[in-house]
Parts: sequence; C-alpha cells; structure tokens
Amino acid sequence: MSANFTRDLEQNFAVVEQTLADARAAGARLVVFPEASIGGYLSSLGNHGDTAGAGPRSLPPAVRLDGPEIARVQALAGDTVVVIGFCELGEDGVTRYNAAVCLDGTRVYGSYRKVHQPLGEGASYAAGGGYEAFDTPVGRLGMQICYDKAFPEAARVLALDGAEIIVSLSAWPAARTATAQNLQEDRWTYRFNLFDSARALDNQVFWIASNQSGTFGSLRYVANSKVVDPGGNVLATTLLGAGLAVAEIDVEGTFRAMRAGMFHLRDRRPDAYGPVTALASPTTVRREHAHA
Repeated sequence: MSANFTRDLEQNFAVVEQTLADARAAGARLVVFPEASIGGYLSSLGNHGDTAGAGPRSLPPAVRLDGPEIARVQALAGDTVVVIGFCELGEDGVTRYNAAVCLDGTRVYGSYRKVHQPLGEGASYAAGGGYEAFDTPVGRLGMQICYDKAFPEAARVLALDGAEIIVSLSAWPAARTATAQNLQEDRWTYRFNLFDSARALDNQVFWIASNQSGTFGSLRYVANSKVVDPGGNVLATTLLGAGLAVAEIDVEGTFRAMRAGMFHLRDRRPDAYGPVTALASPTTVRREHAHA
C-alpha cells in the first residue's frame, strides 16, 4: 500500500486502521505498510537536515519491538498478517534502527533491521546485520527496506533461505536534481520499479513493494506500491497514488509452474561467484585479478 506518514502517531494509526479495514473488505490476508509508517521517515537525505545530525527533535520517535506502539498495531491486525516499518530503539536504550516487523493479532513472526543505508542515513540509524526468512500463515516470508532492493545479494540470501514472498518497504523519493515533470517518468521512479521486477524474476519469488506517497520535509515520494509475480510481472500497482494494490496469488501453484523448467536457484554456480562475497572493493578485486 501507499500512504503518507508523518511524526503524528495518531494520524499514522488512523491510516493503519482504515487501510486494514479496506484490505479486509478486499479479501487481503497480508498487508504491507511502507518504511517508517510509525512516526515517519527522515525529512531529508544527504549532507543536510536529519542526516547531518540536526538533533533528536527532527528524528522519528524510537519505539521498542515489545512496546505499546507495536502492540497497538497488533490489536488492529487481528487475523491479518501485517508488515510495517518503524524506528526501533535498540536493547541498549540508545541505538536506533530503521526496522520492520511482521505480525498478526496474536504473534510476532519476525523483525528486521535495515542493512544498506543510503546518502548519510547512517548518521541517524545503526545498520542491521543480515537477512532471515520465516514462516507465516501466508507463506515463508523475508523482509527488506528501501535501498536493500538495489543489492541482488540481499534478495538472493532470502530466496536461499526459502522465502516465497519478499516484502520491500520503502520511503523512496524522486530524484533530487532534474526531477521529471511527470513523477511517473522520474528516473528514480523508473529504478524503483525496475528493481522490483528484477528482484522478483532473479529469485522467482513473489515481491511486494510498499512505498510512501506524498511529501515529507524535502522528500517527494514516488509511491508505486505493487505486487509482482515470480516472472517479474506486475499484478497490481498504485502508481503515484495512495491506496492499496491488491492481487490474488497462488503461492504453491505458481511456484510449481515457474520452477518446473527453469529454476534459477537450482541452476546457480556458486563456484564461479567468488568475487561476489569478497570483502575487498570491486576496484581492488579487479587489480588483484590483473596481477594474478
């Protein structure tokens, strides 16, 4: 789904409640909210604003995974599986993470802390350390946040861990320079959509992308929340608007059909991929090969 989330927690929860009501009316069993749905995202990126250390007043509220805010989402979720983004307060009571949680009214199935941080985001959040899939009533699921989708390895790790559905939560903005007059044609909108289809097809998984819409601070979000099938086909999308992208999927049947012939995970050649996991930079790897 696409919507606008700010520092106003009551507004955030009102959107969550209404969205879940609309989703249930449409028959949805899984609802994915955007990155930073509880408390909003940073108001800017780059060497200014939040990411330049403007102070805690500019940052979203940090909440605990076992705190009242997440419990409130659970109370609204009922028997619907919900994935939602928030700013997590770490175990030390100080460290902040850009995080997501998957839950329903009775259980927390998994949580995730964003690994890849763009444009100075590391000044406001600590980075997470890995990816793990987990079982839910709607299938085995993995989570990513925003910039993670630019890294094929991130989705591949989840696919190798058995993920059938990968959810990608974002607060993905338009380009900061030379923004297209039609936001749907903006180069960052194009990349957002291309990554979604590519990651689904790379790993033959269902991919659900949820992105913020509207504006917050200096950021103008591109929305384009969507459901993508394992062939990279977009089944439903919000385009630039707020609201739900709803699609009915058959996880077991689709996987059986898609993987009966070409099966990308089965046909991998890990022995040929050494540089992918090398700790050195790509430039260093190239130089080492040149002198080998």
